Amino acid sequence: MEARPVAQRSFDKIIEEQVKRWQSDQKKKYKNPIRPVITMSRLPGAMSNALAQKLAKDLEIDLFDHEIVEEIATNAKRSQQIVESLDEQDRGIFDEWIAVLGEDHMWAYEYLQHLTQVVGAIGAHGHAIIVGRGASYILPKEVCLRLLVVAPLETRIQNVMRTYKVADKEARRQVMRTEAERKAFIRKYFQADMMDPGNYDLVINTEHIDIDLAARIVKETFNSRQWYDYSGKKK
Repeated sequence: MEARPVAQRSFDKIIEEQVKRWQSDQKKKYKNPIRPVITMSRLPGAMSNALAQKLAKDLEIDLFDHEIVEEIATNAKRSQQIVESLDEQDRGIFDEWIAVLGEDHMWAYEYLQHLTQVVGAIGAHGHAIIVGRGASYILPKEVCLRLLVVAPLETRIQNVMRTYKVADKEARRQVMRTEAERKAFIRKYFQADMMDPGNYDLVINTEHIDIDLAARIVKETFNSRQWYDYSGKKK
């Protein structure tokens, strides 16, 4: 429904290039001890992908959209590749997060096991924005800015009509179906209400806030927050 934030390349190529970037950082022995991420939940048609792309560009952080995360999480080989990209320090952070979640949370569904490992590994590397797939419910709130992007239903329908050149009926059908699927996903795997503002640090309504202003609000919040130093514990 929403435009993809990455070029049309194979998932294997995208993952390969990302792992190489991580490995290059390790070889440089550069490690910023505070490496927070932004997790973005969103209602369909709320212009979240445009916001995610701008934030990734302005903050110079990696962008993992829901399709990339889903593709990795549903492929055991790719999931393992992402986890194995962690160095010793980051693996210690990752293992601590997984232990805190507990077996009851992770192993109820095999899919959730892979999803948790993928999101956890991305979070341990840090400097990233993760769109969708329940990342806000997986990573510790101390190391991520949990963002929810919303807009009124009619505004979102108009956005979809304008972006995808579809009629009102089709746009309405797509928006309502996708919204129901996303809410059901969070209920099923995390027993949570996606629309509960208490699950987020920041809620952005894009009805009267354009993407540039929304990005400034998020960046100010992101840059001014006192982040918990997980990796400092592993030195």
